[in-house]
Amino acid sequence: MKHYEEVVAELRSIRDEKYRAFNERIANIPSGSSIGVRIPALRAYAKALVRTEGFSLEALFTFPNEIYEIRLLQCLCVGYCKMPFGERVGWIRRAVSILDGWSVCDIFCATLRIPQAVKGDFLTEIEYYVRHRSQFSQRFAYVMLLGSYVEEAYLPFIFSALDRVETQYYYTHMGAAWLLCEVLVKFYDAGVAYLKEGALDEKTKRKAVQKACESFRLTVGQKNFLKLLKK
Repeated sequence: MKHYEEVVAELRSIRDEKYRAFNERIANIPSGSSIGVRIPALRAYAKALVRTEGFSLEALFTFPNEIYEIRLLQCLCVGYCKMPFGERVGWIRRAVSILDGWSVCDIFCATLRIPQAVKGDFLTEIEYYVRHRSQFSQRFAYVMLLGSYVEEAYLPFIFSALDRVETQYYYTHMGAAWLLCEVLVKFYDAGVAYLKEGALDEKTKRKAVQKACESFRLTVGQKNFLKLLKK
């Protein structure tokens, strides 16, 4: 397994300083705490790293992770390592514990692939993250639901999860609004019923309506009706 210093040196060799400054602003990363590796390049590095002789996730997770790219690399490798999905679930928990921003969270979610055969079983894990009630454990849950579960069969679970969102946290609030927006786009009638009856706070419902009204996937009539529901 490569040492921490070697990994950091290799990441610095593929950095883009202009991107670093830009990404620190949009991803709300403390200035100077990232290297500036573009995401496609970091994904390629992670895929190569997990194939190196002696690679160890356990060793990777002992690395100091004050650097943004190291935290993201740890999460990416959880997604790219070959292992039984049951084993991956434990590593997902370890990765979620280090999430500290929307960027690492959402890129991690986009990297994970939930096999169809275990989608129902993995809802137990998503329920765990909803109940954990921290900002990024809940955002992880809502973004995973957004990416893999916006289907009619899972709507009751989605609405139950939305009822329990901790919207005092900005990034949880935005994740929940994004999820409800997707429900409105794909299952309009069910989404409208939830807007009328669901326990999600009105601030987050309004944000979801705003996002839905910005979508090209709803009709003008649907958007006008949604606007009438905003309080």
